[in-house]
Amino acid sequence: MSELSIFVIIAIVVIIIAIIAIIGNSISDRSSQEYERPEERAGREGEYIAMNIIRRVLRNGDVLLTNVDISYDGRKAELDNVIINKYGVFIIEVKNYAGTIYGKTDDYTWIKCKTDPYGNTFTKTVRNPIKQVNRQVYLLARHLEEYGFYVWVEGYAFFVQGNSPVWCKEVLGSSNDIDKAVHTFNKNRLSVSDIESIKAILLDPCR
Repeated sequence: MSELSIFVIIAIVVIIIAIIAIIGNSISDRSSQEYERPEERAGREGEYIAMNIIRRVLRNGDVLLTNVDISYDGRKAELDNVIINKYGVFIIEVKNYAGTIYGKTDDYTWIKCKTDPYGNTFTKTVRNPIKQVNRQVYLLARHLEEYGFYVWVEGYAFFVQGNSPVWCKEVLGSSNDIDKAVHTFNKNRLSVSDIESIKAILLDPCR
């Protein structure tokens, strides 16, 4: 067998191995998507919907950060959305619950009920989003204090489906609610320099 023939055979084998690897990765990626839990898929879709709604109400000078990781005193939190502007610092936690939700403002957990097309009703316990966002507010405020920023942080839970069982100042159900919440002066008057500094703190991977 000539050297050219051996080279051709080796090249063909390499190509076949590469094709098999590509097909295998494609199948693996599809399998990961197919086996994604419904709750995870709903959460991801809800965050995408909410992000687009939030972007539509942003004004000149507003800064939007998504999926922000923070920590304080060993306690960690991931913030879906943080808006920083001249009006203050705002957290918007997104909830894309399907079905009917039962709970009160002070309850530690709420009950989510969903009925499938066959008439079967399923229930699941979920953490009270109001308490969740209040915890996030505390952690973010303390986190910023460590960097010398003593700012008032506001926190809200945005229900994509508009199906919150309670309505209070921490609950948002529409784009108008979001617009009003983040564009009303509260206890802050942040300068452009303040906004950029807080943004840098939250984007710093070494924080």
